[in-house]
Amino acid sequence: MSTAPVPAPNVVPNLVPSYTELTRVYARLYRYNHLSAIVGWDRNAMMPAGGNEARAAAEAELSALIHRTRTDPRLVTWLKAAETEALDDTARANLREIRRDWRDANALPEALVEAKTLAGARCEHAWRSQRPANDWKGFLENFREVVKLAREEAQLLADDTGLTRYDALMDRFEPGVRAADIDRIFGDVKTWLPDLIKKAQEKQASEKVIVPQGPFPVAAQRALNLEVMTLLGFDFSAGRLDESTHPFSGGVPEDVRLTTRYSDRDFARSLLGTIHETGHARYEQNLPRAWLGQPVGTARSYGLHESQSLSFEMQLARSRAFVGLMAPLLKKHFGDQPAFDPDNLYRLWTRVKRGFIRVDADEVTYPAHVILRYDIERALVEGDIEPDDIPALWDEKMQRLLGLDTRGNYKDGCLQDVHWTEGAFGYFPSYTLGAMYAAQWFATMRRTTPDLDTRIAAGDLKPVFEWMGANIWSQASLWDTPELVQRASGEVLNPALFRAHLERRYC
Repeated sequence: MSTAPVPAPNVVPNLVPSYTELTRVYARLYRYNHLSAIVGWDRNAMMPAGGNEARAAAEAELSALIHRTRTDPRLVTWLKAAETEALDDTARANLREIRRDWRDANALPEALVEAKTLAGARCEHAWRSQRPANDWKGFLENFREVVKLAREEAQLLADDTGLTRYDALMDRFEPGVRAADIDRIFGDVKTWLPDLIKKAQEKQASEKVIVPQGPFPVAAQRALNLEVMTLLGFDFSAGRLDESTHPFSGGVPEDVRLTTRYSDRDFARSLLGTIHETGHARYEQNLPRAWLGQPVGTARSYGLHESQSLSFEMQLARSRAFVGLMAPLLKKHFGDQPAFDPDNLYRLWTRVKRGFIRVDADEVTYPAHVILRYDIERALVEGDIEPDDIPALWDEKMQRLLGLDTRGNYKDGCLQDVHWTEGAFGYFPSYTLGAMYAAQWFATMRRTTPDLDTRIAAGDLKPVFEWMGANIWSQASLWDTPELVQRASGEVLNPALFRAHLERRYC
């Protein structure tokens, strides 16, 4: 008996575009990175000391999982195929950023990624007690391993990109920026900064400044910080403020974590640090929601990120107009005293002083602190110096740049920053680039809104937030950095605007 042939099943080929497959992977990575950020925040803000070894191992395991996902062999096939697909401009920009991330990840073996995470977590945790103890020798035991692994990482990235070791690391923070660019920019700064510091201090020598009298209860400081964060537009439904050894901002746009630190003798350290971190947070909270989970939806560079924190802390918070808003808040939380007069506060918060600590530095001397660190970390990564050489070099450069003696004072010298403990070499130039961008943003705002300072003094910060939203926050990583800066301000980075800002405010 014959039977009718069984029809073949409908074979439907995989019609999912390769670009869509890529976006699915990066949405997964976004969720992994969210977990990683919160785990890191907890380690710094909440975790009991005894949990560090277990936490370091867990973070290393998570780093390995993220690396495995970033190096999935299917990605290279999808990347090639996506190039031929019909994509709009935003998708093309996202594909550019995915390709960049893929190349970075595939240059490194998983074992190195895991080892670097573990070494950084151990070094940072030990540093918390080693710094106050002035224990450079103890710090070196962990730090040598961090440097060794960072050099391995830098060499692999250099081999893959054709860049120098240091350029390969810095490119992660400042895409497209090279040490030659930083040498040119910093070289110019070094020609005029010493004289500007001298002129500012001579001008201020005859000014009378009243120092606020404490103590300032931590509870009152926290209440003040929260009120100022609200004034600055922080969204507390998508973030929170906590305390840590070194202030930082982390998390993801829907869940931003800020930290500060308190001293009952000095409320300004916590207040201005909180304002700084709030600038970072506003950038994150206002990145385009439609692009969340994709590389194109992230901040363009760390220099641009620092431009936001320094726009808030230096350009805005230390302006005469904004200080007038702070005076009544200080009286509200700490009680009235002569030091809280707006004119006195302005003189106090724009005081130029040659000091040891970067995070406490005024905006005139701050570039010297960055230049010092850039010079040392570049030589360290390139292998021109060893970790043991750092204290002597630090003292030599502090003497030359700021006239300060740091011999034997490690806690206020080469142990003061958290960045190197975690192997974040190449980051420090972002601070001064950020200060330069911030000056450029406010110069542009004052051209387009001539009454900007009058409006700020009246408590209307909307012109600042609207300009940032339209020109920086909403653009995320759609453009490369020079293009973004050009579109925002009408020209690429112009360091002369930073110098002009400092001269106008301090000389």
